[in-house]
Amino acid sequence: MPVLGVIPARLGSTRLPQKPLQPLGGVPLVVRVAQNLLRLGGVDEVVVATDSDQVLSVLHAAGIRGILTGDHPSGTDRVAAVARLPEFRRHEVVVNVQGDEPFLSVEALSGALDRLACHGDAIGTSAVPITAEEAHDPDRVKVVVSGEGRALYFSRAPIPWRRTGPPGGSFWQHLGVYACTREALLAWTAAPPSVLEETERLEQLRALELGLPLGVALLPARVPPGIDTPADLHRADTCWHALHEVPR
Repeated sequence: MPVLGVIPARLGSTRLPQKPLQPLGGVPLVVRVAQNLLRLGGVDEVVVATDSDQVLSVLHAAGIRGILTGDHPSGTDRVAAVARLPEFRRHEVVVNVQGDEPFLSVEALSGALDRLACHGDAIGTSAVPITAEEAHDPDRVKVVVSGEGRALYFSRAPIPWRRTGPPGGSFWQHLGVYACTREALLAWTAAPPSVLEETERLEQLRALELGLPLGVALLPARVPPGIDTPADLHRADTCWHALHEVPR
């Protein structure tokens, strides 16, 4: 079935101003994310959904398609605005790759898609293991998963919380990728932001509150974290140069 890949890229960010335009390996971050998604395959078309003419300009210079959208409460709402356009209505599956995930792996993307194709979930995503120390970082979103591989809850807090005994346990960090059926994406974004979503500032909690089955592919490999702060960007830039053996 045809798969549309959409990258939401909002210019305004309090923790990292003009995040989509920040350089990663000498190239704007949003361009790196789009290039990586194109390289991974699995999607028939890649589009960046943005609120900025500046972002559109750098995308155009890199040969990547961008679409200007209005104000939206979340990146998922921005993705749905693109999916609703007449030219994209043939796509039965929409993949949302967050604009700060330049190192997304093929396993993370295929794992999210597999939750739809092989497990019948309405939404699929992926997660990787992290340490107990990393779990206390609120910028790393944690997920607790049922025995059937479906998300029970997402939080910025370290979940599950061990009430007794030494701190620790198994923690899973949610990665910034969603594969959605068109029906699920439109249902998700037709509802207003939920109480839990606004409390945690996590849009996927709206989907859980709506009862949409959200499957999680648990991957064994650790990956560089997403980019939320200047320190994250510095680490990501160092990682990018190391992966590509380019001196800084």
